[in-house]
Amino acid sequence: MRESHIMKIHYLTALVAVGFVIIHIMVRVMQGFSDSLLFDNVIANYKSIPYAIVLEAMLILISVHGFNGLRIILLEIKQGRVYENAVTYGCLAAMIILIAYGSRTIIMASMGMV
Repeated sequence: MRESHIMKIHYLTALVAVGFVIIHIMVRVMQGFSDSLLFDNVIANYKSIPYAIVLEAMLILISVHGFNGLRIILLEIKQGRVYENAVTYGCLAAMIILIAYGSRTIIMASMGMV
């Protein structure tokens, strides 16, 4: 994939993530911030399918944006085909692991396994 396409994805994930974070903050404010941190309320939020989808979307968008940003920073430090491939695949692997672990947490909480 061309670097210009990757940068467009980077910018798009930033914009969409801001929208989802605004939704997340609005939900927290409507419930009352201190009440939203109670364990029962947190689990109830995870059991709400629309809100779990918002959390999953935020997880994916912020992970893609963050690891792509890290990849860009690391590629600015040093160039070389082998190094660039190692950084790209390393960031991709770390992103997939983070999304899988976060998704596992969301699924377990929404199914009442905690």
